[in-house]
Amino acid sequence: MAGGGDSTRAILFALGANFAIAVAKGVAAFVTGSSAMLAETVHSLADCGNQLLLLLGLRQATRPPSPDHPLGYGRAIYFWSFLVAVMLFSVGGMFSIYEGVHKFQSPEPLNQWWWAAGVLVFAIAAEAVSMRACMQEVNKARGERSLWRWFRDSRQAELVVIFGEDLAALLGLVFALMAVLLSVITGNPIWDAVGTIVIGALLIVVAVMVAIEVKALLIGQSADPILGTQISQWLGGRPEISKLIHVITMQMGNDVVVSVQAVMRETVSAQALLSDIDRVEAELKQQFPVVRWSFFEPDREGEPGAAAPV
Repeated sequence: MAGGGDSTRAILFALGANFAIAVAKGVAAFVTGSSAMLAETVHSLADCGNQLLLLLGLRQATRPPSPDHPLGYGRAIYFWSFLVAVMLFSVGGMFSIYEGVHKFQSPEPLNQWWWAAGVLVFAIAAEAVSMRACMQEVNKARGERSLWRWFRDSRQAELVVIFGEDLAALLGLVFALMAVLLSVITGNPIWDAVGTIVIGALLIVVAVMVAIEVKALLIGQSADPILGTQISQWLGGRPEISKLIHVITMQMGNDVVVSVQAVMRETVSAQALLSDIDRVEAELKQQFPVVRWSFFEPDREGEPGAAAPV
């Protein structure tokens, strides 16, 4: 069965790392006057806020079903994840580009550049720890798939967001360190402005990619393709089912909805037919714990309008 990473663990690691990094960056930005460092400070503070929003979303997603939301609130995490992507684009990316353009027009020399370099080295190490924790959860979820394939197929919006944030943060820190060192080596503060603009562009690219993936979940997306295939194969092998006509899966946060249309072997006794369906549904949820709701429609062989076999 397709596995899933512990998103909460990855979020808490990222929150702790980003808070420590934001404080260190803020001090260095004040001392050195580096625009790249200021952009990174804003980026880290925005990341802290983003991770708090994701934790709020995960909490809301666990609310029980209600008359207004009979399938629960699992998809609430998609809203908060999309909001985080928007914030990453606006607060992180656009601000960085604005600050870089401003510094490009009015370049200022760096003061006490070693502060900036030291803080960035510390931040890279801290962010690497956060990225490692995130990758441990991603590797649990992706199995044998490539990172890109997992990113496109994943139904864990919050884990996709944290992965994107951590990747952008780590690359942004490297770019900021390169900008500071180039400014010192060449004596030209323009490099600091260039580094800031590059960081902004990186954040915007990552934010757009994350938003595209979360949008698909927000408007309604099937379960992970691997999980969907496993469910179809499991149902197709059940002795109670003569022919599997159609299987629809829908991701609802951490839960999955399954709708089945199938030709059943038992057709004589209505009571026996219902017992077979109840047994299949119960064992389906036991085999795949993420399946919270199942809807079963028995059909007849060759009935007009029936869907093609899976």
